[in-house]
Amino acid sequence: MDADARGRRGDEEEAADEATPLLAAPTGYSGRWSHAADVHVLSAAFLFVFAAYCAAQNLESTVNTEGDLGTVSLGILYTSFTIFSVAASPVVNWLGSKRALVVGTSGYVLFILANLVPTWYTMVPASLYLGFTASIIWVGQGTYLTSAALSHARDNNLPEGPTLGNFNGEFWGMFASTQVIGNLISLALLRNGKDGGSVTGKTLLFVVFLGCMIVGIALMCLLSKRDEKANNAPTHSSFGAMMKYIIAPLKDRRMILIIPLIAYSGLQQAFVWAVFTKSIVTPVLGISGVGGAMAIYGAADVVVSEITEHSFPVAGPEIL
Repeated sequence: MDADARGRRGDEEEAADEATPLLAAPTGYSGRWSHAADVHVLSAAFLFVFAAYCAAQNLESTVNTEGDLGTVSLGILYTSFTIFSVAASPVVNWLGSKRALVVGTSGYVLFILANLVPTWYTMVPASLYLGFTASIIWVGQGTYLTSAALSHARDNNLPEGPTLGNFNGEFWGMFASTQVIGNLISLALLRNGKDGGSVTGKTLLFVVFLGCMIVGIALMCLLSKRDEKANNAPTHSSFGAMMKYIIAPLKDRRMILIIPLIAYSGLQQAFVWAVFTKSIVTPVLGISGVGGAMAIYGAADVVVSEITEHSFPVAGPEIL
């Protein structure tokens, strides 16, 4: 009987754990316009920032080739991103999601600036800092968008799930187009040199990317304030308390199960950004052709995403 009781209690705890939301309900809000308008601005800001960044990232292994500076910089960037992501959530709680988005964007601006004068002394620090700010911006994005969606549902008496899905659909729909837009800019401005191994127009391209970044960070500043520190979960008074807060999600079976998917996604993206562009596209089309090839890649990503979205109700998450 004791064993049966323990088994039932364990099943109940597991069911309760799976029913517990990964994100808390929204707290404070101070805005000049609607929650939906905030999502429009957020989506547009990410469109400008990542249209520039994604295209720049695709070019790193081909335009910064001395000592494999571009490839090494990306490796440093994503190693830093991985390490700092562990502590990103407490930092976003402390900053508030809007400030986290603004701070997060600053790393992308610095990375583009470093590419205007690409040396080990500029690219390595910029990559390290971008790894930190990237962890901040993505936690801030999820927190901000979820807060806006739940607040919109609450204020308009709408179901939370579909509202969150609609807001996410708008954001990721615009984000998916960043590869297409940014790489078309790259295709338009870069020209292969006469020797076949060089490229012209690089400085102009990164100046244009810098302009996109400035527009993006300006849009981030226009976002309404949410979840200020006074309304957030209490900050952690000790390192041990913070570590418990960080480790807690790893006890959730849902988080453990998606780790292999995240690892696979990382390997696939590393191949595309570093190997595919340098070893497959450049020998055939030259450096200027990287933009065109990756624009097609981005367009295919958008099409498949649309197919997946419409297949989801029929196939279900397990099959997809």
